[in-house]
Amino acid sequence: MIDIRILRGDEAHHRIDELATVLHDCVTKGASVNFMNPFSMTEARDFYTATAGAVARDELVLFAALDNDRVVGTCQLVPAKKPNQPHRADLAKLLVHSNYRNKGIGASLLAAADQEVKRRGLKLVTLDTALDTAERLYERAGYIRAGVIPNFALWPDGGYCDTVYFYKWFE
Repeated sequence: MIDIRILRGDEAHHRIDELATVLHDCVTKGASVNFMNPFSMTEARDFYTATAGAVARDELVLFAALDNDRVVGTCQLVPAKKPNQPHRADLAKLLVHSNYRNKGIGASLLAAADQEVKRRGLKLVTLDTALDTAERLYERAGYIRAGVIPNFALWPDGGYCDTVYFYKWFE
């Protein structure tokens, strides 16, 4: 049974190695999530050390999918800090370890993020993803495709990657 929950400050710090393992698995298997190969566990740990600090400062909400109390998936909800965007957040770093894919974990993480969006009274969530990767997941969760930017990023092993943007409005 997969448990989805929000990791608070101390728990986020305690689970850095588990979170880093998921990120490392995803990047080394080709996920375009801001990192390039060769990608080390040290880089992954550094990313989640910074993320845990942001959690402690209440700058983002960190979700974890746990199997037998071990992180197998994660995502982040990052509320906008701009004065003219108090109603908005970005969804970022939706990652599921390759051994746990196609089991509904990504959809469960999105559902948990939706609950937090509603709890916070937010109205708009935006996200981006590499083209031809996770669009069906986001569309099934009610996200609307806003458009594609060609050659926006690079794949971890090189080569340009088109990026598709999505949004979801909450009534």
